[in-house]
Amino acid sequence: MKTLKNWGFQGRDDSTVTLSLEAGRSLRVTVLEQDLFRVSLIGANGWRQGRTWSIAPQQDVAFQGRNRDDNSGFTCPDFALDQQEDALVIQTEVIRLTIRAPLQLIWHARVDGEWRAFAADRPTGAYMAGTKDHAHAHFLLRDTSEQVYGLGEKSGDLERSGRRFEMRNLDAMGYDAESTDPLYKHIPFTMTRTAEAGSWSIFYDNLASCWFDLGNELDNYHRPYRAYRAVDGDLDYYMSWSRDLAGLTRRQTWLTGGTAFPPRWSLGYSGSTMSYTDAPDAQDQLTGFLDKITEHQLPCDSFQMSSGYTSIGDKRYVFNWNTDKFPDIDAMAAQFAQRDVHLIANIKPCLLQDHPRYDEAAEAGLFIRDSESDAPERSVFWDDEGSHLDFTNPATVDWWKSNIASQLLAHGIGSTWNDNNEYEIWDHGAICQGFGQPIDIGLIRPLMPVLMTRASRDAQVEHAPGIRPYLISRSGAPGIQRYAQTWTGDNRTDWKTIRYNNRMGVGLSMSGIYNIGHDVGGFSGPRPEPELFLRWVQNGIFHPRFTIHSWNDDATVNEPWMYPQILPQIRAALDLRYRLVPYLYTALYQAVTAYQPILRPTLMDHENDARCFEESDDFMLGRDLLVATVLEKGACERTVWLPQNDTGWYDFHSGEWHAPGQEITLRVDLDSMPLFVRAGAVFPLSEGTMRASGSTDQARNLAVFPAAGVFDDRAMLYEDDGISAQALNGANWVLDIRVKGSEDTIDLTLTASGSWQPAWDHLTFALPAAETRILRINGVATDHIATNEVPHADH
Repeated sequence: MKTLKNWGFQGRDDSTVTLSLEAGRSLRVTVLEQDLFRVSLIGANGWRQGRTWSIAPQQDVAFQGRNRDDNSGFTCPDFALDQQEDALVIQTEVIRLTIRAPLQLIWHARVDGEWRAFAADRPTGAYMAGTKDHAHAHFLLRDTSEQVYGLGEKSGDLERSGRRFEMRNLDAMGYDAESTDPLYKHIPFTMTRTAEAGSWSIFYDNLASCWFDLGNELDNYHRPYRAYRAVDGDLDYYMSWSRDLAGLTRRQTWLTGGTAFPPRWSLGYSGSTMSYTDAPDAQDQLTGFLDKITEHQLPCDSFQMSSGYTSIGDKRYVFNWNTDKFPDIDAMAAQFAQRDVHLIANIKPCLLQDHPRYDEAAEAGLFIRDSESDAPERSVFWDDEGSHLDFTNPATVDWWKSNIASQLLAHGIGSTWNDNNEYEIWDHGAICQGFGQPIDIGLIRPLMPVLMTRASRDAQVEHAPGIRPYLISRSGAPGIQRYAQTWTGDNRTDWKTIRYNNRMGVGLSMSGIYNIGHDVGGFSGPRPEPELFLRWVQNGIFHPRFTIHSWNDDATVNEPWMYPQILPQIRAALDLRYRLVPYLYTALYQAVTAYQPILRPTLMDHENDARCFEESDDFMLGRDLLVATVLEKGACERTVWLPQNDTGWYDFHSGEWHAPGQEITLRVDLDSMPLFVRAGAVFPLSEGTMRASGSTDQARNLAVFPAAGVFDDRAMLYEDDGISAQALNGANWVLDIRVKGSEDTIDLTLTASGSWQPAWDHLTFALPAAETRILRINGVATDHIATNEVPHADH
């Protein structure tokens, strides 16, 4: 690669400033928002890949992609341009970019009325571009005190500096959650916190394999630096600044299209295991799961059917039903429907070479093609070889949707689990149809799972247009969150996996992928011992996706009742999960409408507390709940840092108040699930037995955790029917809660909006036992109110 040094000012066109570089290249700087710039390196022949599928600031991208020259959806504000003798300065109200020679970009932000440097390119060579290929690199100076987050689903500690990471989607079954890299997803996004100038993020909009070196590499000829290197594609990045990391997370989610709004039942417990569908009597195994749920009086809202239902011998063949194992598919689906347990079927995007319909798909041209012939590409897949479907071909999309409709939806199986979709095609030049503009697979490998999942979503919507779809995808790139929930893949059974999966999940959430979870109990490896299994369940209930899943080495199954001696504690954990569903559902609504992460590290809400930047097993669920589950084998104590805030923290279980900014040590046993609620919060809980679907709701309890003395706070409760596609268009009930405290009273002012009316008819309120102030609801001293008595905002 060649280092690019010399540049000249070429001109300004509305929101874009263009520089001319060597060999006909150009560099474009586009002002998209006051705090968001875009920098694009263009080759002499134009873009290497002129479309993007990741950028979707106001509406979804077209299936065939978005033109990279399209800046729609951005406000593109005016800016000042100053051509100096030795520099070019581009300035908005928030960011000032200085471009110097040799080619170097230096970034400042206006902080408290003064300009402070927050990032800068390496002055001794910042941009490199291939002369005979399309490889490229970008180098930034590295401050040894900076803290780096992001990169999505990565192993090890949450803070990333000093390490090297690769983006190359792999089926990493049994990975070590502390060290394995790469994993399943491609998220080329980092956030960096500086000591004096706030925080900044950089998102490289490129789907080719790439590497991030965040301080692992040293070179005597350069000051400390960090590097981004890609094997192909375009150097096209988005630079954003914010006072805090939370603002960068919200910006990234908005930039890449927001978060899907699945049905409420997706927040319930979801059963799964490969063992059931692999068994010769698979249908009986699945219906037996329903009987066991009833026998043990456990709630369950869905079941994820592993791919064994498609088997012929030991291999799997998508859209093929093994009718020996499943003699009456419709009857089985009906049984699940009668119990209100939703079936989710595993589907895979690769057809093995002996698939019964392989020739049909090949003749129709549905596969990605080999780089050196017109034949379908062949890749290793599931102990054989197969060919991957090409979702940049409209004919493939139609074929896929048709098969989902006929093989799944027509049988009453309404949701899809898009799995094994890493597209491990190592023939970099294998050809994708590209919607009429051929593309090398090496340029868009992680896009394929996104388009696969989108096609699945469209099939489900066309089948049931009035119902919000639910999908899962294991692999993907920025934008996958627009269509599906995801999880951190096939983890290994080990105590440390819980700890590092927590950090992996929070890293995904900080990177804009909110609706996530982990395989509870461990997917591969040994069967979890009772204590490990219990602690995994007690931790898993605090994630948006709560699924117990397994493929244990000894062919055992991770099930809630697998160890009778801990079944009472498992039942208590599930009961708590279902009590929390109103809070979780409200957090999901805020994720969709306000780009607020559901899971977040404590540092995100408490940047003024240095202790929160230490690696921790604690995390926040929404704004108000601090989760500190027990992750140590044989633990008798749990030490928790209560972040510094203005109001303190309540023990969720006992109601005891604790001052903020202190470490406390709790005695714990197998029943313990330590939780703390921010003082000032009003916490919505389900009252009585319920399902996540809401089918047995009785009431809502609003647990008030008041701050001491005079205070003023706000909360929200979001409700709808749990499934309607029109929920975000007004078919909902949003309760705005204003809570004020004085020395004598706690006043809650409730105001409702939306056209939907809850099935339950009243709200109850509870205070901690030690609270002596009078509680007033809309001016009346009471602890309950009828739903129809809550004032409506439209009245």
